[in-house]
Amino acid sequence: MLRSLDLGMYVRAVPLLFRHLSILAVPLLAAVVDVLIDQITPFFTDAAGGVGAGLFLLLVQLVYLWAFGVAIIQASNIWRSRRGSFDEAWDESRLKFGGLLLAAIGFQFVVWAASYIGSFLGPLVGLALGAVAALFLIYTIPAAAIGGMPGSLAISASIRGVRANVAASVILALVFFALWYVLVPVGLPYVLQRLTPLEWQLVMAAVRALVLAYLAFPFAKQYDDIAFTRFW
Repeated sequence: MLRSLDLGMYVRAVPLLFRHLSILAVPLLAAVVDVLIDQITPFFTDAAGGVGAGLFLLLVQLVYLWAFGVAIIQASNIWRSRRGSFDEAWDESRLKFGGLLLAAIGFQFVVWAASYIGSFLGPLVGLALGAVAALFLIYTIPAAAIGGMPGSLAISASIRGVRANVAASVILALVFFALWYVLVPVGLPYVLQRLTPLEWQLVMAAVRALVLAYLAFPFAKQYDDIAFTRFW
């Protein structure tokens, strides 16, 4: 079913982002936390041969998912022609904090479990199963942020959302992958080669925040389109 396939939202999201720059606030905070944790992690893990580094990585990922949820709330309000202010989104996110946290933990656990189980059949199988799990859980954070669903309810809503419109969901996943996992960590370093390590980290933090804030718009719009026109 293609009635919820709105490719134009990826273009319309750009001016909306720059007209509402306050949406960058929490993603930027998450990116700064990422930089700080990256700096302090060696002090806690080097003496143990790197043991425990995964916990710090998990913490960073949860912070990013929470920040993404706050940005999605604001983006959804903007799409709905509401005031779309940061204060409004922040107040709403505080009420939904528990649900967002449970949804973020559930997302991380299911993707990790799928990758781990698949790894017994080979690294590529583990990556493939992890990618499939991430695809079906792609609306977990929007379901918690917009729909106010915690944990397993958000995961169930995401699975129904993907089944309602596979094509739109795959495109959304590909855009996210291209920006977050290719452009930022792979493409951007080539441009920043002449910067000092500190300057490099600061610029990377700013770009991560910008990308996350931008992605909040198509995620919010796509979830709204699917959730309220198909399975609710």
